[in-house]
Amino acid sequence: MQIEISKIPVQEVYQWMVSLVAPRPIAWVTTLSSTGIVNLAPFSFFNVFGANPPVVVFSPTLKRDSTKKDTLIHIEHHGEFVIHGSTEPDIEAINASSASFPPEQSEVAALGIQTVPSVLVKVPRLADAPFALECRLRQIVPVGDGPIAANLIIGDVVMMHIDPKILDNDGKVDPRRLRSVARLGGEHWCRSTDLFQMVRPG
Repeated sequence: MQIEISKIPVQEVYQWMVSLVAPRPIAWVTTLSSTGIVNLAPFSFFNVFGANPPVVVFSPTLKRDSTKKDTLIHIEHHGEFVIHGSTEPDIEAINASSASFPPEQSEVAALGIQTVPSVLVKVPRLADAPFALECRLRQIVPVGDGPIAANLIIGDVVMMHIDPKILDNDGKVDPRRLRSVARLGGEHWCRSTDLFQMVRPG
């Protein structure tokens, strides 16, 4: 089977891409509106891309009508955001926060999620998240235009909050305790419970 991208609709391209490139970690992101409303949304176009400095990248694509999502608008205005761990205990809330809430309504308030102040950024973080990464915007890179066009949010991590409950006896993250979830294609998700180890070659 071969697919020439220019000959199929954008939505079909999207479905193929998210089905083939998987699993994708989920950035559960809080931002702050210009009027102080806390926004919360999940994004599966996400990963870490460096450690010196620690850099994360995620993409709030444009909506189907080509308008900007609230997360992108808020980061353009404030230049700050917080990324949280997306884990199995929060799976229902993560999914629910992907709904189209009106800009004047806070997802955290609507879903009954508790927040606490961050340390170095003004955007609050989720109180019960297993980890939270306070971030400052480094750059926004628009890629394309029209429905589902990407907007790469490149952020520097300036503070990490880590729940000791996800650490092993050596103080390192235990993936069995973290219990991450990820997105696959369509309505499919996966859990990070089927683990195996391999030693990297010297």
